[in-house]
Amino acid sequence: MQSMARVSSRYRQSQPSLDRTTLILLGVFVVLALATAVVAYLWARNLFSSWTMTGMGNAPAASSPAQSGEQNQGNSNVPLPEGPLQNNGAGPEPKPWDGKTRVTLLVMGLDYRDCEDNFAECDQNGASRTDSMMLLTVDPVSKTAGMLSIPRDLWVQIPGFDYGKINTAYFLGEVYKLPDGGPGLAMRTVEQLLGVPIQYYALVDFNAFVRIIDELGGVKIRPKERIKLDPIGPNNTIWLDPGVYVVDGATALAYARNRYTEGGDFDRAARQQEVLISIRDRVLQFNMLPTLIAKAPRLYAEVQSGVRTNLTLEQIVQLAWLSQQIDKENIKRGIIGPPNYVTFSTSPDGQAIEIPVTDQIRVLRDEIFATGGPVGPAAVTDDPEELVKQEAARILVKNGTTTGGLAGRTAEYLRSKGLNVTGEGNADQVYSFNTLIDYSGKPYTMTLLLDMLGKDNTRVISRYDPNAQVDIEIILGTPFAQSNPLP
Repeated sequence: MQSMARVSSRYRQSQPSLDRTTLILLGVFVVLALATAVVAYLWARNLFSSWTMTGMGNAPAASSPAQSGEQNQGNSNVPLPEGPLQNNGAGPEPKPWDGKTRVTLLVMGLDYRDCEDNFAECDQNGASRTDSMMLLTVDPVSKTAGMLSIPRDLWVQIPGFDYGKINTAYFLGEVYKLPDGGPGLAMRTVEQLLGVPIQYYALVDFNAFVRIIDELGGVKIRPKERIKLDPIGPNNTIWLDPGVYVVDGATALAYARNRYTEGGDFDRAARQQEVLISIRDRVLQFNMLPTLIAKAPRLYAEVQSGVRTNLTLEQIVQLAWLSQQIDKENIKRGIIGPPNYVTFSTSPDGQAIEIPVTDQIRVLRDEIFATGGPVGPAAVTDDPEELVKQEAARILVKNGTTTGGLAGRTAEYLRSKGLNVTGEGNADQVYSFNTLIDYSGKPYTMTLLLDMLGKDNTRVISRYDPNAQVDIEIILGTPFAQSNPLP
């Protein structure tokens, strides 16, 4: 194994018991391990956030240092806060968790360089777009976890607004001062995209990422190809060949933020997940417990200003206990990327965007998040008909077969099911397959229609056009006429 000169490997040899202070710190590390890898590539400039945590019961009990009579040398001047930390930003309120049901967390990283390079990118208070998103889930019953990276250029409908890149959801929530702020709007946007409920969020400052890795004595990275890294600071560019390295926080930051490989942002997402897992592995090593205990109060004081979340202290303790019970092999990973899950396109104003292939993303979602069967498209509201109704998609039906009157009969059938069919007619030719054209992004209606037409015989086309007269165009092909699914 190769090792970087930056790495520190000093450990204390004593093995005191897990007290409450250490449990909280371990929970903090777990949350940071989940969160900081996502923002690891951000530059060290003006990232300000706070950490909201309020108390909750039903967590594993443990004695405090005062109760056990133990003292942590070198930390007596940095007491561990007993009460809730204050939140100076809007966000969803803490939600109860019984420690038994699945919990899902949206992790976001902010790049405030937007404010420096182009003030129009930020509001007067410095609200920025999210530069990265990752959805994390833990199932206490099955002892499984999952992580799903969401590309920042994904073109989606933002609730209460128009279509835009998913990284603008947080920005809009902050600028328009919505009751639950940017975090709440970002959570609702991802819920709408994936059809899964999200209970918690975390915004993470990359400085906490660097500091925590340094305190851990470094983490392992495993580049699969020769890669150029440029840690912050002058004259320290390095090249790493494929292999295994133990690196410090600044180098891990450079590794996770690098996007100049063949896969671009999607390779970077994979490296972020790699670093996240590596932090978790490092934290849970048995010989790290003395270090965590010794440094707990000081580290807690340092990182409390680096994370903003609606997780409570007790929930973090619960996550710490749970994380020790999940094998790495039971942590599933996924990235919403090409070729199966997005198609590349251009927005009306010339931006490079990624159009979600909704049905395939839902398959990936099920692979990552489901343990007892598929997570259906109605997972947020438990009412698929209501979701389709809320979309109110305008539908045009065209007959691409030689069967007369097929478009009219199909249109009437869809209307009888409550769909908003605004027109019907004949296609320009005979089609050997069914076609669904999505002009504006109506995932629940698209899913319903795709099920009706049959996935094996239907081509799905995403063709964003804000000036289109309809949201979805159906072209009935020969397979539909032959199967005659209408009653």
